[in-house]
Amino acid sequence: MLTAEEWGIVALSLRVTIVAVAVATPVSFALALLLARARFPGKVLVDALVHLPLVLPPVVTGWLLLIGFGVKGPIGSLLHDWLGLTLIFRWTGAALASAIMALPLMVRAMRLSIEAVDRRLEGAARTLGAPPWRVFWTITVPLALPGVLAGAVLGFARSIGEFGATITFVSNIPGETQTLPIAIYAALQVPGSEGAVTRLAVISVVLSLGALVISEVLARRAGAGRGNHVL
Repeated sequence: MLTAEEWGIVALSLRVTIVAVAVATPVSFALALLLARARFPGKVLVDALVHLPLVLPPVVTGWLLLIGFGVKGPIGSLLHDWLGLTLIFRWTGAALASAIMALPLMVRAMRLSIEAVDRRLEGAARTLGAPPWRVFWTITVPLALPGVLAGAVLGFARSIGEFGATITFVSNIPGETQTLPIAIYAALQVPGSEGAVTRLAVISVVLSLGALVISEVLARRAGAGRGNHVL
């Protein structure tokens, strides 16, 4: 059984992850739609920037967040002065770091789903007089939805395990920024904490594995749906 402190760590991790996915999902979908459907100069560069967190060391991503969203950073200072919002050393900053680290995986899954939508169905709807916005909401979105959900669940799995960018940007503050990976790392530094490490690690494995299984089921359902439309 988990202790009260460990339950607090799990609750904080879930809150950070849920907020991260909620913030990243619409942004990921917009970027996926842009990369899947639009043609514009610099598209390769935008694609590379979106996927940059996948190849950068997470500590570097956290450092860039520190520069940009710190109290004296160009974005952080505006948020602080205009909205009174401070992200550094706060759980909201942990959610931002998790969202950015999850974004590339979410965009990739959603982009593949959007690209797999049969454009002939959209064309047929337009020839029948449906306006573009109606075609988008009644055909494109429903057909891409399983892939979008799979991307969101995959983002959840990535966020729940985020460590490097988070600890660099918001540090390790119990009750505020100490998520599951950070708590496990901190416990590993304390002799005799094997029990706490084991319990927190098991929770991490269960949450991540469950998210991956759900993502795979949704991805297969999306593939099966596309196969049925082709037939």
